Amino acid sequence: MAVREILLLGNPKLYEESKTVKREELEELESLVEDLRDTLVDFRDECGWGRAIAAPQIGVLKSVVFMHVNEPVVLINPVIKLRSRRKVFVWDDCLSCPDLLVKVRRYRRCKSSTAT
Repeated sequence: MAVREILLLGNPKLYEESKTVKREELEELESLVEDLRDTLVDFRDECGWGRAIAAPQIGVLKSVVFMHVNEPVVLINPVIKLRSRRKVFVWDDCLSCPDLLVKVRRYRRCKSSTAT
């Protein structure tokens, strides 16, 4: 649909709480998901990296994430259910901080579910 502007670190909208997507809103998400996909693809073409983008990063305060690692995945109202005990350090990036890589501690494995 459209490549949207990515809000950068420091933008007050990034600190606002996202709203849960309600069941009756699911059909309306198609254009949002397409915008997230198009924005991520454009960012990857320009910067050469980027795995996921959340709706608040384009100014939409909904709990929606578009992720593309090995295949495209859409997460709606994601909730982490299972976490491994083991954690690992990884270099991670964020589209809202395009010039910054940070070493963070992450769960080695986790599983999420959707809460709708």
